[in-house]
Amino acid sequence: MPRAPKRRFTAAMRVIFMGSPEFSVPALRALHAAHEVVCVYAQPPKPANRGQKETQCAVHEAALGLGLPVRTPAGVRRDTAEHAAFAALRADVAVVAAYGLILPLPMLEAPRLGCLNIHASLLPRWRGAAPIHAAVLAGDAESGITIMRMEEGLDTGPMLLREAISLPQRITTPELHDALSGMGARMILAALAEMPPAIPQPAEGATYAAKLSKADGLLDWREPAAALERRVRAMNPWPGAFFRLAGENIRVLDALAAPGEGMPGAQVAPGVIATSQGALRLLRLQRPGRAGMDIESYLRGNSLPVMLG
Repeated sequence: MPRAPKRRFTAAMRVIFMGSPEFSVPALRALHAAHEVVCVYAQPPKPANRGQKETQCAVHEAALGLGLPVRTPAGVRRDTAEHAAFAALRADVAVVAAYGLILPLPMLEAPRLGCLNIHASLLPRWRGAAPIHAAVLAGDAESGITIMRMEEGLDTGPMLLREAISLPQRITTPELHDALSGMGARMILAALAEMPPAIPQPAEGATYAAKLSKADGLLDWREPAAALERRVRAMNPWPGAFFRLAGENIRVLDALAAPGEGMPGAQVAPGVIATSQGALRLLRLQRPGRAGMDIESYLRGNSLPVMLG
């Protein structure tokens, strides 16, 4: 049976864009070039850097640069006035990309075509807040982008488009972030142009990527070296992989799993730490308030004890 031709929506749509971090900016720019972005929603400015100056998020800055109106509510779930303002925009569709706030049903149902999410994983794997970190940490062989229609469940909605990429063995979170960011921008334009049928997610195989905290960067030498190497690559640049030494958190900027045996935490060679399985060769370290340096430079001015906690 011949396949039905794809529908093409060539007219510009009225789009609400909702996003906050740098990941979302390429999608905003792509939508602005192809459609009418009637409003941008972003997280409110927050104190940042040493001066704790109120700083706009990346999407907020990009939207202002494009001359787009921006709304930054601190919360939307129970704000009926915000629900009404959202509906009054008379959008055809809302596009959500790492916005950071959960949308209530009145907002999900307000746009004519609903709310579409650019999600940085191959759903149903890695629903939740940190799918890119989770894919690197787990050593996944592939990742990708899913364009899904949002519903009240956490990343449970039906999928419009899903595209995978293979992951190099030593990929880092920033590398995967950049690849998926551009991919998401391209795919949301395709989704709006074609509006393919929404397909329910598989009933099995769902995994969750919880929001990260600083503690997720702590290296536990009782884990295998391969898992610790992945943690170093996954937690770059935030929250950052680290171990504690003399009251300081020493950042591990790069490391490599290597052969080696010993009690977990023992230094079996200069800069090589034994784990429960193999050893972790420290390649680049950073003390608080200092620049990062290669392990040879670090060891010339600093010592590592025989045992690390």
